[in-house]
Amino acid sequence: MRFDIMTLFPDLVSTVLGESIIGRAVKAGYLEINVHNIRDYSEDKHRRVDDTPYGGGMGMVMSPVPIYSCFSSITDEKTNSCKRRHVIYMSPQGKVLTQQRAMELSKNYDNIVILCGHYEGVDERIIEEIVDEEISIGDYVLTGGEIPACILVDAVSRMVEGVLASEECYESESLTDGKLEYPQYTKPYEWNGRKVPDVLISGNHAKINQWRKEQSEIRTKLKRPDLIEKQ
Repeated sequence: MRFDIMTLFPDLVSTVLGESIIGRAVKAGYLEINVHNIRDYSEDKHRRVDDTPYGGGMGMVMSPVPIYSCFSSITDEKTNSCKRRHVIYMSPQGKVLTQQRAMELSKNYDNIVILCGHYEGVDERIIEEIVDEEISIGDYVLTGGEIPACILVDAVSRMVEGVLASEECYESESLTDGKLEYPQYTKPYEWNGRKVPDVLISGNHAKINQWRKEQSEIRTKLKRPDLIEKQ
């Protein structure tokens, strides 16, 4: 899986995605993550990438010119042979990211290009020209699209074959089947007067699986009843 991220703050993105599981997956060759500085494609001698909005208003709007030049470089067939490409703009106006959508993206595409907006956003024409889908990470507004882009890459990447040790690592976790995950415990057996449920040390895997299923349903009803309503 190849990711190409267009941003004004490449160091922020590279730092986050260069650590932990995602960083190791890149080194192992399961993922390819390329971070592109939009300023490198500016035609302005001062490397400006934004300007005041037509019609007036506060803030600055990112110009379509350097963004499109950056995108054209990414999609150059000489350096990018991917055929199943999908372009995403991280935006509070997009549909909220779900586990199901992350799974679909991991299965349906081999190149995901992500545009990170900043300031008051990007010129609408670049969205019309290159963007396939707008995605939000929640109903709130951030200062830029870099952190949402990192979240999207993480959510999609962990379902790419080889990134996690086993598919079981994500197949039974929260939200995968529309429910929250069951409680997890580790050593010590007793801590601060609280003991691990006896069923988990019984060795009876049928009972353990049943307990986990029941706990998953109880947790979902208690913490996220909205998930039950969607089923």
